[in-house]
Amino acid sequence: MAQNVLLTGGSGFIGKHLTDVLLEAGFTVSVLSRSAKESSAAITYYKWDLNKNYIDENAVLNADYIIHLAGEGIVEKRWTNKRKRAILESRVKPIDLILSVLEKNNKKLEAFVSASAVGIYGAVTSHKICTENTPPADDFLGTTCQKWESAVDKIGALEIRTVKIRTGIVFGKNEGFLKKLTPSFKSGFGAVLGTGKQYLPWIHIDDLCSIYLKAIEDPELEGPYNACITDNTTNSRFSKTFAKLFDYTIWLPKIPPFFLKIVLGEMSEAVLTGQRVSSEKIQKTGFEFQFTDLEKTLINCLK
Repeated sequence: MAQNVLLTGGSGFIGKHLTDVLLEAGFTVSVLSRSAKESSAAITYYKWDLNKNYIDENAVLNADYIIHLAGEGIVEKRWTNKRKRAILESRVKPIDLILSVLEKNNKKLEAFVSASAVGIYGAVTSHKICTENTPPADDFLGTTCQKWESAVDKIGALEIRTVKIRTGIVFGKNEGFLKKLTPSFKSGFGAVLGTGKQYLPWIHIDDLCSIYLKAIEDPELEGPYNACITDNTTNSRFSKTFAKLFDYTIWLPKIPPFFLKIVLGEMSEAVLTGQRVSSEKIQKTGFEFQFTDLEKTLINCLK
């Protein structure tokens, strides 16, 4: 009988791609949804409501693995105190809700795999290369990721294997990060943000889904893993490469930091800063990235 993988955030950009990968690998997939959806032969939907602390316990009880992807977008809205709270709670509350079901029913999972982010290393720009042993930063992104991962550790305390995927910027075909930028770049109005020296750790959606699949299938994987290419891409290099694909050289001046701070507020930290991040740990497990060249990856995403 095929093993079942339960997804939170299954209807999002990453979740939809990962569902296809899991089904192709022979797993059955369940998805937690805020609205009642009709299940199909391939996907079973279960209802949950974080605001009411409600979850259909059968979703957890029927799962062999759980992958936690749910979370409010980091750069969707201005970082008011209310928004910051929503960003944190949307990541931590689902884990606490799942934990309560596991404890109540003495349910054991094969593994619990959670998204995390390279934002744990902080909203700063430096030449230092961050590894999984680099201490978390004490800014908003750093503390959010730390609390996110600490919630996962509660699952680990039940003697369940846990894996944390610290993700960089995800490139996909007309989705996610690139979907937001393509209209302006395609129109010839692409620009470098701030100094352009901030690093932009990136990963192709196919490679990211392959890492999640490996996290399930390889019992040796445990703890945090950086999921991004170590090629030291900066915002300037990315912007110039992306503009090149639309047959022009960036002509607009760099968008100054003070302007972005006025428009975005504290959230500007997420686009004006970026660290170098090492992928050595995941590669040492035998994982091989399929997309390692920035220009070729962007071409693939524009097809």
